[in-house]
Amino acid sequence: MPKAPTVEDVARVAGVSRQTVSNVLNTPGIVKPATRERVERAIADLGYRPHTAARALRTRRSSTIGIHLDPYAGGISGVVLDRFVHALTDRAGERRMRVLIYAARSADEEIERMRDLLDGGEVDAFVITGTFRGDPRTRWLDDRGVPFVAFGRPWGAEETGTPDHCWVDVDGAAGVEAATRHARAVAGDAVAFLGWPAGSGTGDDRERGWRAVVGASALRLTAPEGVQPARAVVAEALAAGARIDAVVCASDTLAIGARLAVAAAGRDDVLVIGFDNTPAAEALGLSSVEQLPEEVADGVLALLLGPTGNIVVPHEGDAHVLVEPRLILR
Repeated sequence: MPKAPTVEDVARVAGVSRQTVSNVLNTPGIVKPATRERVERAIADLGYRPHTAARALRTRRSSTIGIHLDPYAGGISGVVLDRFVHALTDRAGERRMRVLIYAARSADEEIERMRDLLDGGEVDAFVITGTFRGDPRTRWLDDRGVPFVAFGRPWGAEETGTPDHCWVDVDGAAGVEAATRHARAVAGDAVAFLGWPAGSGTGDDRERGWRAVVGASALRLTAPEGVQPARAVVAEALAAGARIDAVVCASDTLAIGARLAVAAAGRDDVLVIGFDNTPAAEALGLSSVEQLPEEVADGVLALLLGPTGNIVVPHEGDAHVLVEPRLILR
């Protein structure tokens, strides 16, 4: 078996010192760009891989980012978070960082898991998902000065313009606004919105995009996340004689329920648009808003790792990335 390349091999091929190679690996921001590129090229050519355990002992860092994985609950839209976690893991690996996935069934249980991981030196930073108003996880991490980025804005705090931690989110309002404008252009003025009960930060944000186009008097339908509840609500509205040319939905799950309802009512002329662009929507030929979770992952790592490529201290102010989604027409 051939001997694995060493730091000395990289230094020899790149024509630099061993310390310069170490700097490129651990503090690349202090190395001149031309030198850094030469070292990185030598690393790629040789297939060199830093020894993670030795590096952790030397830097007192694990080079690991922790992220919570929700328990499996079935349904349709969970694939978006799966894509995000996969993209985060892939892109973190390109930056010589690892991702550790942990499970928790509640915010309080997640805090305990984060405490254990920090106390054990297993992670250096976190990415939290599924943010909500009054989220105790962000306060806990802030109080301890732990680097983290949220996938999901700090609902409520953004209204003051001064959120106190980094976040990346999808501009749901912009996505639904684009869907609503398309629906009016091709189906008619009577564009209804099928969303979750009020109080969901994500749902309310998506509804704002619809309201920006149709105004205050348009038909707003409400259903919990689920195909059958959505089907029942839309069927009831159609049976009551509501004028509906199109239904823009807060999720693909709701959209599938709406599609079933209009089909059962013999109203195939009613356009239905979902949100999440899941494989289920694609299979059924439903237009949908694509969240671009890969771009979210890029934004998270850009904020978390900063310009040096290393995990940075928590940002102050309103550092954030708002990803504009894309309407996929079918």
